[in-house]
Amino acid sequence: MKKGILMSSVLRREIEQLKKMLLSVGAMVEDAIAKAIYALKQRDVVLAEAIIKADREIDAMEVRVEEECLKILALHQPVAQDLRFVVAVMKINNDLERMGDLAANIAKRTRYLAAQPSLGLPLDFAGMAAKSQAMVKRSLDALVNGDPVLARQILKDDDAVDRMRKDMEDLVLTEIQLRPQFTTHLLKLASVARHLERLADMATNIAEDVIYMVEGEIIRHKDALSE
Repeated sequence: MKKGILMSSVLRREIEQLKKMLLSVGAMVEDAIAKAIYALKQRDVVLAEAIIKADREIDAMEVRVEEECLKILALHQPVAQDLRFVVAVMKINNDLERMGDLAANIAKRTRYLAAQPSLGLPLDFAGMAAKSQAMVKRSLDALVNGDPVLARQILKDDDAVDRMRKDMEDLVLTEIQLRPQFTTHLLKLASVARHLERLADMATNIAEDVIYMVEGEIIRHKDALSE
Protein backbone atom coordinates (compact mmCIF):
# COMPACT_ATOMS: atom_id res chain seq x y z
CA MET A 1 0.00 0.00 0.00
CA LYS A 2 2.81 2.38 0.93
CA LYS A 3 4.51 1.66 -2.39
CA GLY A 4 1.31 2.53 -4.24
CA ILE A 5 0.97 5.79 -2.32
CA LEU A 6 4.62 6.62 -3.03
CA MET A 7 4.21 5.94 -6.76
CA SER A 8 1.11 8.11 -6.82
CA SER A 9 3.00 10.94 -5.13
CA VAL A 10 5.86 10.67 -7.60
CA LEU A 11 3.41 10.64 -10.53
CA ARG A 12 1.74 13.80 -9.23
CA ARG A 13 5.08 15.59 -9.00
CA GLU A 14 6.10 14.49 -12.48
CA ILE A 15 2.78 15.59 -13.98
CA GLU A 16 3.19 19.01 -12.35
CA GLN A 17 6.69 19.22 -13.78
CA LEU A 18 5.31 18.25 -17.17
CA LYS A 19 2.79 21.09 -16.94
CA LYS A 20 5.61 23.55 -16.22
CA MET A 21 7.66 22.27 -19.15
CA LEU A 22 4.72 22.59 -21.52
CA LEU A 23 3.96 26.12 -20.33
CA SER A 24 7.60 26.99 -20.89
CA VAL A 25 7.28 25.85 -24.51
CA GLY A 26 4.05 27.83 -24.78
CA ALA A 27 5.74 30.99 -23.47
CA MET A 28 8.57 30.58 -26.00
CA VAL A 29 6.05 30.18 -28.80
CA GLU A 30 4.00 33.21 -27.71
CA ASP A 31 7.19 35.27 -27.62
CA ALA A 32 8.21 34.06 -31.09
CA ILE A 33 4.79 34.96 -32.52
CA ALA A 34 4.85 38.46 -30.98
CA LYS A 35 8.36 39.11 -32.26
CA ALA A 36 7.52 37.79 -35.72
CA ILE A 37 4.60 40.20 -36.07
CA TYR A 38 6.67 43.09 -34.72
CA ALA A 39 9.48 42.27 -37.17
CA LEU A 40 6.96 42.19 -40.02
CA LYS A 41 5.45 45.53 -39.03
CA GLN A 42 8.84 47.21 -38.55
CA ARG A 43 10.47 45.45 -41.52
CA ASP A 44 13.18 44.32 -39.10
CA VAL A 45 15.31 41.73 -40.86
CA VAL A 46 17.76 41.36 -37.95
CA LEU A 47 14.93 40.40 -35.59
CA ALA A 48 13.46 38.10 -38.23
CA GLU A 49 16.77 36.24 -38.49
CA ALA A 50 16.89 35.89 -34.69
CA ILE A 51 13.38 34.39 -34.66
CA ILE A 52 14.35 31.85 -37.31
CA LYS A 53 17.41 30.77 -35.29
CA ALA A 54 15.45 30.65 -32.01
CA ASP A 55 13.09 28.08 -33.53
CA ARG A 56 15.76 25.48 -32.82
CA GLU A 57 15.28 26.07 -29.08
CA ILE A 58 11.55 25.39 -29.42
CA ASP A 59 12.33 22.22 -31.36
CA ALA A 60 14.69 21.08 -28.58
CA MET A 61 12.11 21.77 -25.88
CA GLU A 62 9.49 19.85 -27.84
CA VAL A 63 11.77 16.80 -27.79
CA ARG A 64 12.34 17.15 -24.04
CA VAL A 65 8.60 17.30 -23.32
CA GLU A 66 7.94 14.26 -25.51
CA GLU A 67 10.68 12.31 -23.74
CA GLU A 68 9.17 13.24 -20.37
CA CYS A 69 5.74 12.02 -21.53
CA LEU A 70 7.19 8.70 -22.68
CA LYS A 71 9.03 8.30 -19.37
CA ILE A 72 5.83 8.84 -17.39
CA LEU A 73 3.94 6.35 -19.56
CA ALA A 74 6.66 3.73 -19.21
CA LEU A 75 7.35 4.10 -15.48
CA HIS A 76 3.90 4.84 -14.07
CA GLN A 77 1.43 3.44 -16.60
CA PRO A 78 -1.13 6.14 -15.69
CA VAL A 79 -4.85 5.52 -16.12
CA ALA A 80 -8.05 7.53 -16.52
CA GLN A 81 -7.55 11.32 -16.38
CA ASP A 82 -3.80 11.07 -15.77
CA LEU A 83 -3.43 9.03 -18.94
CA ARG A 84 -5.61 11.42 -20.91
CA PHE A 85 -3.52 14.33 -19.63
CA VAL A 86 -0.23 12.81 -20.79
CA VAL A 87 -1.73 11.91 -24.19
CA ALA A 88 -3.12 15.46 -24.52
CA VAL A 89 0.27 16.97 -23.61
CA MET A 90 1.98 14.91 -26.33
CA LYS A 91 -0.45 16.26 -28.93
CA ILE A 92 -0.37 19.83 -27.63
CA ASN A 93 3.42 19.74 -27.51
CA ASN A 94 3.45 18.90 -31.21
CA ASP A 95 1.00 21.72 -31.96
CA LEU A 96 3.19 24.20 -30.09
CA GLU A 97 6.24 23.13 -32.08
CA ARG A 98 4.27 23.70 -35.28
CA MET A 99 3.30 27.16 -33.99
CA GLY A 100 7.00 27.91 -33.58
CA ASP A 101 7.50 26.85 -37.19
CA LEU A 102 4.72 29.22 -38.25
CA ALA A 103 6.36 32.12 -36.41
CA ALA A 104 9.64 31.28 -38.17
CA ASN A 105 7.81 31.15 -41.51
CA ILE A 106 6.37 34.63 -40.90
CA ALA A 107 9.91 35.81 -40.13
CA LYS A 108 11.10 34.32 -43.42
CA ARG A 109 8.38 36.26 -45.26
CA THR A 110 9.64 39.38 -43.50
CA ARG A 111 13.09 38.90 -45.03
CA TYR A 112 11.53 39.13 -48.47
CA LEU A 113 8.94 41.83 -47.74
CA ALA A 114 11.45 44.14 -46.02
CA ALA A 115 13.32 44.47 -49.30
CA GLN A 116 10.14 45.43 -51.20
CA PRO A 117 8.27 48.76 -51.34
CA SER A 118 5.23 49.08 -49.11
CA LEU A 119 1.99 48.59 -51.04
CA GLY A 120 -0.06 50.50 -48.49
CA LEU A 121 -2.74 47.82 -48.12
CA PRO A 122 -5.01 47.90 -45.02
CA LEU A 123 -3.99 44.42 -43.84
CA ASP A 124 -4.55 44.14 -40.10
CA PHE A 125 -1.85 41.60 -39.32
CA ALA A 126 -1.40 42.98 -35.81
CA GLY A 127 -5.11 42.60 -35.02
CA MET A 128 -5.26 39.12 -36.46
CA ALA A 129 -2.10 38.12 -34.59
CA ALA A 130 -3.52 39.50 -31.34
CA LYS A 131 -6.62 37.31 -31.71
CA SER A 132 -4.54 34.24 -32.53
CA GLN A 133 -2.14 34.89 -29.65
CA ALA A 134 -5.02 35.35 -27.23
CA MET A 135 -6.44 32.01 -28.34
CA VAL A 136 -3.09 30.33 -27.78
CA LYS A 137 -2.73 31.80 -24.29
CA ARG A 138 -6.30 30.93 -23.28
CA SER A 139 -5.95 27.39 -24.63
CA LEU A 140 -2.91 26.87 -22.39
CA ASP A 141 -4.83 28.38 -19.45
CA ALA A 142 -7.64 25.92 -20.15
CA LEU A 143 -5.12 23.08 -20.11
CA VAL A 144 -3.48 24.04 -16.83
CA ASN A 145 -6.83 24.66 -15.10
CA GLY A 146 -8.61 21.72 -16.71
CA ASP A 147 -11.31 24.11 -17.91
CA PRO A 148 -13.53 22.69 -20.69
CA VAL A 149 -15.84 25.73 -20.56
CA LEU A 150 -12.97 28.04 -21.54
CA ALA A 151 -11.87 25.49 -24.13
CA ARG A 152 -15.29 25.59 -25.80
CA GLN A 153 -15.19 29.40 -25.93
CA ILE A 154 -11.91 29.18 -27.83
CA LEU A 155 -13.54 26.97 -30.46
CA LYS A 156 -16.01 29.77 -31.20
CA ASP A 157 -13.26 32.40 -31.49
CA ASP A 158 -11.70 30.57 -34.43
CA ASP A 159 -14.48 31.76 -36.76
CA ALA A 160 -13.46 35.43 -36.33
CA VAL A 161 -9.87 34.67 -37.33
CA ASP A 162 -11.09 32.66 -40.33
CA ARG A 163 -13.14 35.66 -41.50
CA MET A 164 -10.16 38.00 -41.14
CA ARG A 165 -8.01 35.67 -43.22
CA LYS A 166 -10.68 35.45 -45.93
CA ASP A 167 -11.08 39.24 -46.04
CA MET A 168 -7.31 39.66 -46.42
CA GLU A 169 -7.08 37.07 -49.17
CA ASP A 170 -9.99 38.68 -51.03
CA LEU A 171 -8.19 42.02 -50.87
CA VAL A 172 -4.94 40.46 -52.08
CA LEU A 173 -6.67 38.77 -55.02
CA THR A 174 -8.25 42.07 -56.03
CA GLU A 175 -4.86 43.79 -55.84
CA ILE A 176 -3.25 41.08 -57.98
CA GLN A 177 -5.75 41.89 -60.72
CA LEU A 178 -5.07 45.62 -60.37
CA ARG A 179 -1.29 45.38 -59.91
CA PRO A 180 -0.10 42.08 -61.40
CA GLN A 181 3.52 43.28 -61.32
CA PHE A 182 3.39 42.84 -57.54
CA THR A 183 1.94 39.32 -57.61
CA THR A 184 4.84 37.67 -55.73
CA HIS A 185 4.80 40.41 -53.11
CA LEU A 186 1.05 40.10 -52.64
CA LEU A 187 1.16 36.32 -52.38
CA LYS A 188 3.76 36.64 -49.61
CA LEU A 189 1.34 38.88 -47.74
CA ALA A 190 -1.47 36.37 -48.22
CA SER A 191 0.77 33.61 -46.85
CA VAL A 192 1.29 35.62 -43.65
CA ALA A 193 -2.49 35.72 -43.19
CA ARG A 194 -2.67 31.95 -43.70
CA HIS A 195 0.08 31.38 -41.14
CA LEU A 196 -1.80 33.50 -38.60
CA GLU A 197 -4.96 31.53 -39.28
CA ARG A 198 -3.03 28.29 -38.73
CA LEU A 199 -1.94 29.59 -35.32
CA ALA A 200 -5.61 29.96 -34.39
CA ASP A 201 -6.27 26.47 -35.75
CA MET A 202 -3.51 25.08 -33.52
CA ALA A 203 -5.05 26.83 -30.50
CA THR A 204 -8.37 25.21 -31.44
CA ASN A 205 -6.66 21.82 -31.52
CA ILE A 206 -5.36 22.44 -27.99
CA ALA A 207 -8.85 23.39 -26.80
CA GLU A 208 -10.25 20.16 -28.27
CA ASP A 209 -7.53 18.20 -26.47
CA VAL A 210 -8.43 19.89 -23.19
CA ILE A 211 -12.05 18.81 -23.58
CA TYR A 212 -10.87 15.25 -24.24
CA MET A 213 -8.53 15.37 -21.25
CA VAL A 214 -11.21 16.53 -18.80
CA GLU A 215 -14.36 14.92 -20.16
CA GLY A 216 -13.01 12.01 -22.21
CA GLU A 217 -14.96 13.23 -25.24
CA ILE A 218 -13.33 13.44 -28.67
CA ILE A 219 -15.04 16.34 -30.44
CA ARG A 220 -12.65 16.70 -33.37
CA HIS A 221 -14.57 16.41 -36.70
CA LYS A 222 -17.79 16.01 -34.74
CA ASP A 223 -19.74 18.44 -36.93
CA ALA A 224 -18.57 16.72 -40.11
CA LEU A 225 -19.48 13.29 -38.78
CA SER A 226 -22.99 14.43 -37.83
CA GLU A 227 -23.81 15.63 -41.35
